[in-house]
Amino acid sequence: MKIITYNVNGIRAAMSKNFTAWLQAANPDVLCLQEIKATPDQVNVSEFETLGYHLFWYPAQKKGYSGVAIFSKTKPIHVEYGCGIELYDNEGRIIRADFENCSVMSVYHPSGSSGDERQAFKMQWLADFQKYINQLKLSYPNLILSGDYNICHKPIDIHNPKANANTSGFLPEERDWMEGFIQSGFTDSFRYFNQNPHQYSWWSYRAGARSKNLGWRIDYNLVANHLNDNLKRAAILPDAIYSDHCPVLLEIEF
Repeated sequence: MKIITYNVNGIRAAMSKNFTAWLQAANPDVLCLQEIKATPDQVNVSEFETLGYHLFWYPAQKKGYSGVAIFSKTKPIHVEYGCGIELYDNEGRIIRADFENCSVMSVYHPSGSSGDERQAFKMQWLADFQKYINQLKLSYPNLILSGDYNICHKPIDIHNPKANANTSGFLPEERDWMEGFIQSGFTDSFRYFNQNPHQYSWWSYRAGARSKNLGWRIDYNLVANHLNDNLKRAAILPDAIYSDHCPVLLEIEF
């Protein structure tokens, strides 16, 4: 199973840059999207259906904001929309597809970069997300949690850790949460295979950050750690330039 997670920062904008041709070439079995910023009626969904995908959308109530989706070559046994907490579900942050051997979630964690209010919202979300996953994995142990976490886990995951020590996305309390979440039973699949520095999945649009590779690694495929022997490959795909993020790949075999 080839899984790709990708924050597209607006699927309509990505499609205007020939995103569909990239998807055809990449050919994932499951594509987890974040920040779709659209409803299905605003998109030419036939482009994806022609490639053989079943499409599952969970947009935010607010137009042009947030939203997640899962495109899958295999029809899931079940699709779960949201986490049952209205505050978060209104923002379209979680969708999960259950398959025979695993459950794949597309999740878009909030950003706290716009100010104290959203940072507080983010920290509450993180606490609630941990509780939600703790409960969920009792019924769905083979979880793969793919998405934009808006957190760099360690200094190796950000281009300038000292300068960003007090920046949302690299705050000590966020990194502590990320460490605790992984320790609660998950594997960072990219780091399982690759310990090299300068591996990023997001770059600011400012000051030519992407061309200089001044980035952050904030997009993850976290896998229930009892599935480690099933992991086959993981990679960041920086050459896909349909967003300020790039896709992150996981290959897992059952």
